[in-house]
Amino acid sequence: MVSFVQVDELLAIQRRTVRVLAMGQVLGGFGLGSTLSVGALLAAEISGSTALSGLAATLSTLGAATWAIPLSRLAYAKGRKYSLATGAAIAIAGAITVITAAAVSVFAILLVGLFMLGAGSAVSLQARFAATDLPHSKTRDLSLVVWATTVGAVIGPNLFGPGQVVGNYLHLPHLTGPFLFTIVAQLASTSVFWLGLRPDPQKLAQELAAGEISRKAKISFASAIATLRQHPWAVFAIISIALSHMVMVSVMSMTPVHMQEMGYDLVVVGFTISLHIAGMYAFSPLFGMLADKIGNVRTVLLGQFTYLLALGFAGFGQHNRVLVTVGLFLLGLGWSASTVSASALLAKTLPPSEKANVQGLSDSAMNLSGAIGGGLAGGILTAVTFGGLNAAALAPVLVIVLASFMYTARHSH
Repeated sequence: MVSFVQVDELLAIQRRTVRVLAMGQVLGGFGLGSTLSVGALLAAEISGSTALSGLAATLSTLGAATWAIPLSRLAYAKGRKYSLATGAAIAIAGAITVITAAAVSVFAILLVGLFMLGAGSAVSLQARFAATDLPHSKTRDLSLVVWATTVGAVIGPNLFGPGQVVGNYLHLPHLTGPFLFTIVAQLASTSVFWLGLRPDPQKLAQELAAGEISRKAKISFASAIATLRQHPWAVFAIISIALSHMVMVSVMSMTPVHMQEMGYDLVVVGFTISLHIAGMYAFSPLFGMLADKIGNVRTVLLGQFTYLLALGFAGFGQHNRVLVTVGLFLLGLGWSASTVSASALLAKTLPPSEKANVQGLSDSAMNLSGAIGGGLAGGILTAVTFGGLNAAALAPVLVIVLASFMYTARHSH
C-alpha cells in the first residue's frame, strides 16, 4: 500500500522527481528563452507598429494564464506528466502557427500562435510546483527546478542568430527560425517528464493523503478563493508573484524593441536578454536557501529592492547599452528573489488537498499580470520612452512593499 511508503523511500522518490523535473526544465528552457523577445520583433514587423509589439508579451502571457488553470486541474485528475505533456503539445502547435502567420503576414494568426505558445510557460511554472507535491519537500527543491531552467533559457536568446541561419536554409519567413528550436525543445522536455515521472508526484501525494483528498475533492475557482480566505499569507504570496512578474515582463519585453531602435543587431539583443534570464534563474538556489534562513517575506522585499536598482539603471541609463544590460540583469535577480520566495511561501501555506487548485490560480494571476504589463508596455514606450517605462514599473513594486508591511502588521507567520 502507498500509505505505508517508508520515509527514506519517499525521500528517494522526491530526489528522483526533482532530477527529472530539472532535466525537463533544462530542455524546455531552450525553447522558451527566445520566443517572447522574437515574438515582439515579429509583432512589430507584421503589424508595422512598435506600439503593437507589446501585444506579443500580452498574448503569450495571457495564454499562459488561460492554460494554467485547466492544466492544473488535469494534473489533479490525471497526474503531472499528463498535464505537462498536454501543455507542451499546445506550445508546439503554437510555434507552428507563428511560423505560418509570418509566412502569410497575418497579424491575427500571429497572436493566436503566441497565445498557444503561452502553454509552454504554463508548463514551466507548473514544474516548479511539482517539486513540492510530496511530503518532506523543501524550498531548495523548488529553487533547484527553477535554477535548472538556466542552461536552456540563457542559451535560448543566443540562438537568434543560429535560428535565422537554419530558417534561411529551410526558406522559412524572417525571424521564425528560432521557433524550430522551440518545437524540438518541447518534444525533448515532454519525453523526459513522461518517461521519468514514475511514480507521478501528484498522484502519489494524493494517495498518501487519501482521506483528506476524498473529503475535499471539489477543485474549482470558488474553492480556491475559499482556501485563500483561510490562509492570508497565501494571498500575499500570490500578490507578490503576480506583480513581480508584471514588472519583469513589461520591461523585458520592450528591451529588444528599444535596443533595435538604438541600432543594435539581434546578436547584441540576444546577449542582453540571455544575461537577464541568467539573473532570473541562475541564482535561484541561493534565494531558496536565503528564504529558509531569513524568511520568505524578507526575501520578497529583497527582490523589490533589487527591482528599484534595476529600474534605476535601465531607466536613467536608457541610452547606454551597458547600463541597460546591467539593469536587465538586476531585473532578473529581483524576479528570482521574489518568485522563488513567494512560491515557497505559497506551497508551505496551503493544505495538500488544495495545492494544485490554488497553484493553478496563482500561475493564472501571475500571467494575467504579465499580460497587462506587456500590453501596456508598448504604448508607454512609444509615449514616454524606455526611461518612462521603467519609472512606470515602480508602481507594482511599491504595492508589494506596502502589502508586506500590512500583512506583517495584521498576521503572524
